[in-house]
Amino acid sequence: MDEKDTCEIVCAHEEEVNFVKSKMLQDELLFEVSDNFKVFGDSTRLKILYALSQRELCVCDLAAALEMNQSAISHQLRVLRSKNLVKFKKVGKMAYYSLADQHVVALIELCVEHTKEKLS
Repeated sequence: MDEKDTCEIVCAHEEEVNFVKSKMLQDELLFEVSDNFKVFGDSTRLKILYALSQRELCVCDLAAALEMNQSAISHQLRVLRSKNLVKFKKVGKMAYYSLADQHVVALIELCVEHTKEKLS
């Protein structure tokens, strides 16, 4: 570890520490949030989420838009559904997917904005 990145003396500030501890999220919630970030950490799943942020699509449309086969798309959609990030509806023999809610859109937009700032 680089010495410039740490305190030169060990001196915890009790008031600040107690404040942060009082606001800390429960471990179970932190685990679930961390698990969601793992899902976002896969570029294929992120492509699917981004495509669905533009409009509702069937599996065939997603496969064509992302130039992937339907089974690969379906596998990733199962992962996204298990985390309640996408929802689907059947219309006849077609399965249409959309984002579960606006929170997913907000997460994507914030990450894209942050990344663009970093890259410029």
